Amino acid sequence: MRKIDISSWKRKQHFEFFNQFEEPYFGLTVTVDVTKAMQVAKKNGYSFFKYYLHKCMLAANEIENFKYRITSDNQVVLYDHIGASATMMRENETFGFSYIPYLKDFNTFAQATQKEMDRIMQSDALFPSEDPINVIHYSAIPWLDFSALTHARMYKRADSIPKISFGKVTERDGKKTMSIAVYVHHGLVDGLHISRFITLYQDLLNS
Repeated sequence: MRKIDISSWKRKQHFEFFNQFEEPYFGLTVTVDVTKAMQVAKKNGYSFFKYYLHKCMLAANEIENFKYRITSDNQVVLYDHIGASATMMRENETFGFSYIPYLKDFNTFAQATQKEMDRIMQSDALFPSEDPINVIHYSAIPWLDFSALTHARMYKRADSIPKISFGKVTERDGKKTMSIAVYVHHGLVDGLHISRFITLYQDLLNS
């Protein structure tokens, strides 16, 4: 982790401008092609959810702006890596938040994700024992092919963690696509950085 010297940071004006907003977040929704990713997951017996979540984490870690966070004393830090905090549903239709550290190897990531899933299924706790800010908040709404999405926000609590949501997989003419909504703090991330993230994510899904 490295503290950013805001006084000499190229984003100084952008950060100070957007950081004073009551709602500094903006978001957009796009679709990604998951045809190849689903084929690879099926061929190898992978969970598709774990597979696309891992690819998303890898892509996010390649975009520097996705690794900036605002601390409680209003400083900006750049983390070396960011993990995942994904919502996971229980059989009783409640959910819990997970914590999965950055793990480059898919099999190791899949094992850690399963461990968190098992913990959540056996508990009624909402939060994990570890709740760091160097994560992305992930959620999935696999029942709906949405074209837009909003988030519940607690404005009195400072927040700079990106939020990414996945929608239902749909198929047309043999091509499978999935909606993905990306929601970020504009003091840290611009549309350019989201576009780079989406491009890289698509490349990883196609690999």
